[in-house]
Amino acid sequence: MKKLIFVFVLMCMFSCTEYIDKPKNLVDKTKMSEIIADMAINDQVINLYPGTNLESGTRFILKKHNVKTDDFVASYRYYIVKQKMEEIINDSQKIIIEKDPKSEKKIKGNTEIKTTDLPKLERR
Repeated sequence: MKKLIFVFVLMCMFSCTEYIDKPKNLVDKTKMSEIIADMAINDQVINLYPGTNLESGTRFILKKHNVKTDDFVASYRYYIVKQKMEEIINDSQKIIIEKDPKSEKKIKGNTEIKTTDLPKLERR
């Protein structure tokens, strides 16, 4: 009986080879990179104009790329679990740099300190 239970447990363990199933409408990596790049740009617009609506910008981006919200979320989850998101993020950073070369310093992390002097305060 113990051997039968052991065999059953082993069969259950090896039958589940994938932690997450591949979504039916998986968004390919290049399109996912483009979407994430557009969403990052949209996020910066929100920082510049705090009264704007982030949700409407996100809907517009998904509509522009002909991707449904559920498909995007399922694909995002799939790429996270499969540990392929870092590659997609790197590609999206390259897309942003192509669109705006000045953003390269911000993306790469400009940690260079120009001066350590404190600004002078003027008293009136």
